[in-house]
Parts: sequence; structure tokens; C-alpha cells
Amino acid sequence: MPASRTALTAAAARAAHLHVDSEPLLFRDTLAERLLGEHATELLGYHLAHGDHPVLAGARVQTTLRSRIAEDRLHASGLRQYVVLGAGLDTFAQRDGRVRTFEVDHPASQSAKRELLAAAGIPEAATHVPLDLAKADLDLTPHGLAPEPAFVSWLGVLMYLDATALDATLTALARLAAGSELVADYLLPSHLRDEAGNTYVEAVGAMTAGRGEPWRTFLDPDEIRALLLKHGFDVVEDLGQHDFLAGRVDSLRPAHLSRVVRAVRSGR
Repeated sequence: MPASRTALTAAAARAAHLHVDSEPLLFRDTLAERLLGEHATELLGYHLAHGDHPVLAGARVQTTLRSRIAEDRLHASGLRQYVVLGAGLDTFAQRDGRVRTFEVDHPASQSAKRELLAAAGIPEAATHVPLDLAKADLDLTPHGLAPEPAFVSWLGVLMYLDATALDATLTALARLAAGSELVADYLLPSHLRDEAGNTYVEAVGAMTAGRGEPWRTFLDPDEIRALLLKHGFDVVEDLGQHDFLAGRVDSLRPAHLSRVVRAVRSGR
């Protein structure tokens, strides 16, 4: 089974950022282009030819900012276990060997990624956890997760889950050791989005729904804070695109579309 179109286009946006956008770059995924393999020419071509299109530029903002925040906070945390939920074509484990990385994803998606890694000659570097988050309980202990704090990224996933699946995953994460950290991005509801944000949702949301991957969950900052608090996580940071893109002169423009939240597992 090939990698999902969503995973491929996200990797393409990260790869294209290195070619299309100006310094200072938001994020450097130096392996994404190789990992795309035979898909690279087509998917990068869209960005190279139409890089200033609001939807393509918006995709680059989305994918690079959330990865930058997650990896910056991971290194700042000093934690040595990294859990990537819905890993897709994430390349952290191949780019950075300082922490043990657990990649959790649907078995078919994980198999497709491993085929792309092999085809690109990129060594595998993560502990793979094949799991459908929408249907199965998240338990990483059998896969070697130590009973100490872990850092969890949950990027580009939350919006695809319904309330039941969202609650189940957070219930599982609540079993992590106190001091564990979580970084997740979430889409804002329509009344908090600006014109650019609504344009992006109308265009990209329609495409993902057409591929059988509809966006199901939109949250405001108060809702995400309450949801995390319910499961024992205290929000310590909630960032938007405007926190990073002020003053840029390229096509990367901030939108009120999504935010990235960081929360810490309390000892309660």
C-alpha cells in the first residue's frame, strides 16, 4: 500500500520550504525530499512553480512551524524518550539520534514509510509501533518505553479524530509519568479563523475529505486547555503563526488557522 496522500503532501511541504522560501528558514527537514522518492518531482513541482499560492504557502507554514516547535521543545526539555503519534513521514529519528524515538502510526502507513526509507537508502532509526489510534489503546510499555517522563508530539493528527478517539488517546497519554510533555497542533473553529484561515480550510479540507480523511475536530484555546486539564496535562504554551512570521518578506504569511499547544503531565 502506498503512503497516504496526506503524509506525502506534508513531507513535500517540508522539503519545498528549503527550496522556495527565504532565510531565515523555519525548519530544516533535510531528508524529506529523499524520502519522497518517485513522488518528489510531482509534489515539489507544485511548490516550485506556484510557491506563492496561498494554499501551498499555507501548507509550508503549517508543516514547518509545528515540527520546529516540537523539536525545539523536545531538546529544551532534556527528555530522552520521544513518542511521535501519527508519525506519517516524519524524519526526526533519522536526523537526530540523541533520544530514543517511538513512531506510532497505522500499520499500513508504517509499512509504506519503511518501504520509502529502504528505497531511499535511509537507515531506520525509530522503534515502530503499528497502531490505529482511532481503534486501539495506546500502550508503549511492551515496545520498550521506560517508566520515566517522555516527550510526545501529536502533529497533523488531532483534527482527523472524533471526540471518542481523541478522548481515548488522551486517556492513554495520562498514564505517562509525571513531567512528560505533549506538543500538539489543532485547527481553530470558523469564528476564530481569518479570511486566509477560512480559505485554507475550504480548499484543503475539501481535498482531505475527498480522499476519505475528513477533518472532524476544531477547537478554541479554552477548549483544548480544558480537554488537556481533564486528562492531567497543564498547558504551558499556546502559540499561533503570528508568533513566528512577523516581518517576513517571502510568501509565508501568518493566518488565524491553527495553533500549537505544549502541555506538561502534572503529578495529580
